Amino acid sequence: MTGFGGTASPGMVDWNLAVATATRLVRPGPDVSRDEARAVVAELRRHAKASEEHVRGFTRMGTEETHDTPVLVVDRPGWVRANVAGFREILKPLLEKMQERRGGGPGGAVLGAVGGKVTGVELGMLLSFLSSRVLGQYETFAPAGRDLPAGRNGGGRLLLVAPNIVHVERELDVDPHDFRLWVCLHEETHRTQFTAVPWLRDHLEGEIQSFLAETDVDPMTFLERIRDAAQSLAGGRPEGEEEDGGRSFVELVQTPAQREILGRLTAVMSLLEGHADYVMDGVGPSVVPTVAEIREKFQQRRAKGASRLDAALRKLLGLDAKLRQYRDGERFVRAVVEQVGTDGFNRVWTSPNTLPTKAEIAKPADWVARVHGRAEE
Repeated sequence: MTGFGGTASPGMVDWNLAVATATRLVRPGPDVSRDEARAVVAELRRHAKASEEHVRGFTRMGTEETHDTPVLVVDRPGWVRANVAGFREILKPLLEKMQERRGGGPGGAVLGAVGGKVTGVELGMLLSFLSSRVLGQYETFAPAGRDLPAGRNGGGRLLLVAPNIVHVERELDVDPHDFRLWVCLHEETHRTQFTAVPWLRDHLEGEIQSFLAETDVDPMTFLERIRDAAQSLAGGRPEGEEEDGGRSFVELVQTPAQREILGRLTAVMSLLEGHADYVMDGVGPSVVPTVAEIREKFQQRRAKGASRLDAALRKLLGLDAKLRQYRDGERFVRAVVEQVGTDGFNRVWTSPNTLPTKAEIAKPADWVARVHGRAEE
């Protein structure tokens, strides 16, 4: 078997089935003619290119030579295929350990095949949900493939999901050309973060692998945690048990050691997302004439959410936490820049030791005191 499955045995996750399931369930995009679609793709590519210079000039990060990662304008199935490839890469060590544990028991091979298909279907369902909501994404850990190129130095690619961008610009009733550039500015900031800070990708990957290494790899225990999380989120917690405090599935399936790692990861992701929002707003007024209207309507859309099912899935996947990261991270970046300027803020990219902690995200002055205190004395 070729493709995402790699071998005849699907292992713990049938990746081909995940792609097939998501592709089958994915919602159709907005109605556009062939000529309109071509025009959107061409414009997004132009805006992505123009955004490089805008972001470099505003952030004072990187050079033209650092941008070695490709920009891909994709549809929803294309986004699914790219993310399955990324998931497969980052989860490989964990799934191999789980496969070894399962394979040692009676009927392990049969259970592995069946479980892999079930997990593949479930992953496909989640990806189909997300594929209609993501506007753009810098895929940090993406391996290069025949149809999905990646950067030369350790992978990475920037994805712009054309049908979703068109859908949202119509839903918000904003100027489509301004909105497309606005989206590109945000995603280009992420591309700049990783291409201009060479150690950032390896640091994040190390933290994620440490998080996964702490996962209890016994398959039955893992499934029990998933079941408990699902019961909690569905309101099915047995009578008398304490509430979980509204935690997401991601938070419910971790050990104490993982919580420490997750705290560091949350701080980094808050920094990256908040920085992208800050840059998008900082560059916007000079190159996006209707930026104020776009920002206001987009914030209202973020806050309002969609249907009840959508809200439940957002909670399950921890997407509400991601929205908090945008807000908290932007406040951190803005406060630091106000105190020490852009160059002073950019010391955050010096090494893992200068990244803010989760507590410092909430109290930017503490980061300034820690990183700048001795230098200013």
